[in-house]
Formats: sequence, structure tokens, C-alpha cells
Amino acid sequence: MKFELYTDAVLTCDVPEHKLKRGDVVKLVDHHIAPDGSEGYSIEVFNALGDTIAVTAVSENVARTAARR
Repeated sequence: MKFELYTDAVLTCDVPEHKLKRGDVVKLVDHHIAPDGSEGYSIEVFNALGDTIAVTAVSENVARTAARR
């Protein structure tokens, strides 16, 4: 699955090294090979004030598109 860059996605599992939890909303900022060798993305995570709280790389299966309601 290839996501459009600079869109919101939702984590499908925890990323404990950055204290991120399943369900957290992230911004997809780059597409590349993840640290585990699979297709992946760089993600950026913001707090409620818009400050960056984490930037990391994850495999593609760690995120899904955020549904608009």
C-alpha cells in the first residue's frame, strides 16, 4: 500500500522507543525503506499546540490512513 505524502495516518501498533501508542495520529513525510528492510515511511508526530514531539521511520504496515468523519 502506498500512502500519499503529507497526509494524516493512524498508528496500528505502539512505537515504544518514541512513547507512541496505537491510534496516535501521525503525518507521513517521506517514503523509503524502513529500518527493518520493508517499505516504510518517515513520520512526524505533533502535540495539540503543533509542536513536533517525534520524528521516526516505521514500516508501511505500522500505519493506516486516517478516516475522515
